[in-house]
Amino acid sequence: MKDIPLYEVRKIRDLRDMLQQSRELYGERPAFMIKKERGGPYTEVTMQEYADDVDAFGTALLQYISAGSRVAILAETRYEWYVSYLAVTNGTGIVVPLDKELPGAEIAGMLNRAEVDLLIYSASKRSLVNEIRADLATVSKFVCMDRTEDSDVLLWWDLLEEGRRLLVDGDRTFLDAPVDPEAMTILLFTSGTTAAAKAVMLSQKNICANLEGMCSMVYIGPGDVFLSVLPLHHTYECTCGFLCQVYRGCTVAVCEGLLQITQNIKEARPTMILVVPLMLEMFHRAIMKKAKATPQMARKFEFGRRLTRFLLRFGIDIRRKIFAPVHENFGGRLRMLISGGASIDPQILSDMQDLGVAALQGYGLTECAPILALNRDVDFNNRAAGLPLPGVEMKVINKDEDGIGEIIGRGPNVMLGYYKNPEATAEAIDDEGFYHTGDLGYIDEDGFCIITGRKKNVIVAKNGKNIFPEEIESLLSLSPYVAESLVSADNSRRDDMVLTAEIFPDMEAVRGALGPDPEEIAIQALLEKEVKKVNQQLVSYKRIRRVLYRSSEFEKTTSRKIRRQYQ
Repeated sequence: MKDIPLYEVRKIRDLRDMLQQSRELYGERPAFMIKKERGGPYTEVTMQEYADDVDAFGTALLQYISAGSRVAILAETRYEWYVSYLAVTNGTGIVVPLDKELPGAEIAGMLNRAEVDLLIYSASKRSLVNEIRADLATVSKFVCMDRTEDSDVLLWWDLLEEGRRLLVDGDRTFLDAPVDPEAMTILLFTSGTTAAAKAVMLSQKNICANLEGMCSMVYIGPGDVFLSVLPLHHTYECTCGFLCQVYRGCTVAVCEGLLQITQNIKEARPTMILVVPLMLEMFHRAIMKKAKATPQMARKFEFGRRLTRFLLRFGIDIRRKIFAPVHENFGGRLRMLISGGASIDPQILSDMQDLGVAALQGYGLTECAPILALNRDVDFNNRAAGLPLPGVEMKVINKDEDGIGEIIGRGPNVMLGYYKNPEATAEAIDDEGFYHTGDLGYIDEDGFCIITGRKKNVIVAKNGKNIFPEEIESLLSLSPYVAESLVSADNSRRDDMVLTAEIFPDMEAVRGALGPDPEEIAIQALLEKEVKKVNQQLVSYKRIRRVLYRSSEFEKTTSRKIRRQYQ
């Protein structure tokens, strides 16, 4: 294991302490870049202005609810979301971020299960909120982020002004409210239906441990601009793409949506972007398509790659110069991409690194606030999920003959438990405090955690061997003709198991190979040919025996993971 010093980070007791420190250290620096109207220019909000708004909004909230109340947020990523979150955690009560993409019945169920007192929502969710109001058992106050004609709804910006007046008059109810770093302050629902979704209880100690740990492993500083493209209710984006930036004095530029990401990149000129694998694959595909558009361009690209690799051996880095057109497409300042949420093809990470962008992956779960392991910018393994965070202990239990077993972790970032579900908590966290992730893998000689699959996804072959569908799906994704795939087992035959790959093809690549209007039989034959290539890399019991052509994308969760049948 390499002994490379960690980056120095400041200690924070809780999220209020974090914000107060950041106000003093980075007060005049831009904390957010927001758009007051769609398609308009970015407007900067300083750390001082943001911290003042948090104090004002929190002070106003306490005029309508009592300390310790549960406050839910149901909205797209926007400035009001960022203010509301810390206004709740820093002296009001317990924040409950909700997935805005869920149907009304599920949102109502979550609001009732969390015993929410006040709901903050945006105009885009107004009709949904009005539909479910009669079904809400505990919500007594509603706050809309936008102007509305609903007479019984409080207006977010009016509350902010009210809080400012109260602070001027000397109201310190919010400023002096006690914050217990070890108490539940964040309640997060995992993905799944209302009945299946678990409510994860996190403390500010959990979050602060994650912030200190991740920033000691990867350098993030005041000069960085993050483009926020992922759902903010998800703990990955919330901790790593919002709270981390407030902690380190960075700037968060709010993306208007996936369709506007290219334009927003040019406008915000980010230095870092948090992504999920599907997004990084999209970036990579677009880059490689341009780089290899003609045989001449492909040769020039490969020569540049070989040259820069050679010069790096002598400490000479000219990657940004050689691959300047790529960097210009990302605004000219992009230095790092961090991928999380699922595993990614190591070659994609390597290709991006060759271009001069530090592409890293991390590993985490909502129950771990969220990071357990992370690749460092100065010490990484593209095949690995990462190294354990400082203060986190990881090990593998119940290993099979190949040394693969369930990954478990223990540390100050592990959740308090599942809300009102002691049975599920006891099943997830053992007597020694280790959280059982449900992920399978191993830890190599350098301490890197390698994920091979999900425990509940494992397919057991007739010979008793374990088959990890994610491993095969990863190999299939290397084909230019495969956009998405799902590997499963068909056990309908009495004495045999048929490993099946359902594939949604990349139709642009398919048309390039078969012509502008290919027949389904030709597409099927092309996919079967690609599967044969993958099968040659697999032992016999792992080989795909049936290929299903799929004409539409797979259904996905809001975090862009393909839903498997049992989800």
